[in-house]
Amino acid sequence: MILDIRAPIIPYDGFGEIKLYSTIMELDEILTLSVSKKKILNDNWIIYDIQNSIELFFHRKNDKLFRITTLDNYKGKVFGSIGVGTTLKEMLSIESSFVYYEFEELWQSDKGAFIEMDPVTNKVRWISVYIHELEEDNFEQCLW
Repeated sequence: MILDIRAPIIPYDGFGEIKLYSTIMELDEILTLSVSKKKILNDNWIIYDIQNSIELFFHRKNDKLFRITTLDNYKGKVFGSIGVGTTLKEMLSIESSFVYYEFEELWQSDKGAFIEMDPVTNKVRWISVYIHELEEDNFEQCLW
């Protein structure tokens, strides 16, 4: 499996061949690239930075992928034409379901994606897709 940095970003699904709900073992080929970096967050999550293109978030209780986030080198788009560098005005004209949440400082669509903007340029900085269960109260029980 190779990382296609132009693969479409599909909410509740994944980025190209990288699918949400995949296990660490299933994605081992990408995770062991010499340019990947691993860190542990909150003792519960393992995050892999792959080629400064994507971050993969796994839960340690079940080793499954629950979130994927773009990084600077990713060129794929969500909703067909929203990518890193898209302006806020363009983003909202393409997909009107985004709502701003001030506490988290992000835009979230009920269609399964959230976007964080660069505060200086007001352009898309990071795009994330996630599993349905991320928004449920029992997410940390990992019954997904």
